[in-house]
Parts: sequence; structure tokens; C-alpha cells
Amino acid sequence: MSKVFIGTGRRKSSVAQVKMTSGNGKITVNGVDVNEFMPYATYVMDLKQPLVATNNENAFDIEVKVTGGGASGQTGAIRLGITRALLEYDKANEANEDSYRKILKKAGLVTRDSRAKERKKPGLKAARRAPQFSKR
Repeated sequence: MSKVFIGTGRRKSSVAQVKMTSGNGKITVNGVDVNEFMPYATYVMDLKQPLVATNNENAFDIEVKVTGGGASGQTGAIRLGITRALLEYDKANEANEDSYRKILKKAGLVTRDSRAKERKKPGLKAARRAPQFSKR
């Protein structure tokens, strides 16, 4: 049995648990192929960014469990989960010049995107949207 590398990613209100094992590049999201699960091909390209940056598109089989949010948030969560699993895989090589951490950090994939929907305030229609002003 090959070693399993685990990474958890979060984005907006989505949470993704990623299990990465050595294989041939098959990505499964909630038991379905990634191309069937994601509504657009650009989302699939987006979540594969960490694998492309580290030249591992066909090196690992990835199994993802994702909950909450919409397609965009889930894509971001999966991407961060894959990044963290890759960092777990490359832990021993961290100090080297060609470490995955340096490559992924430069591409901006290691940092969690903390932007989320702002809460609605009392007396307003949305977070900042005020009711229409009427002079008379």
C-alpha cells in the first residue's frame, strides 16, 4: 500500500479534504470524476494549478471530499488542499532550492484566501447596500 498524503483546504464556506496517493493522475471529487463534477473546464484547470506548477499532473491519484459553498469556492478549497498534500509529500526536501514550498509560494498557492461574504447589517438591504433614499 502506497503512502497517503492528506491536505485540508478551505475557501469561502467550502471545506475540502484531499487524499493523495501515487498513481497516474486520476482526480475524483465526491466519488465522481472531476470533469463531471465541475461545471466548467476552467475550474478543473484552476484546481490542477499546484500539480502543474510542481510537474506532477500524472504522478498522483487524488480523492477529494468537498462540502459547502458553490463551485468557485469548492475549486479554491480543493486547490489549497492539493497544495497542502503536496507540501506534506515534499516535507523532507523543504530546505532545498527546488522545494515544492518555494515553487508553490511563488505561484501564490500556499496562502489561504480569507475573503468571505460580509454579514448583513441591521437597517440595510445587504452588507452595505442601503435602502433607496427618498427626499419626499
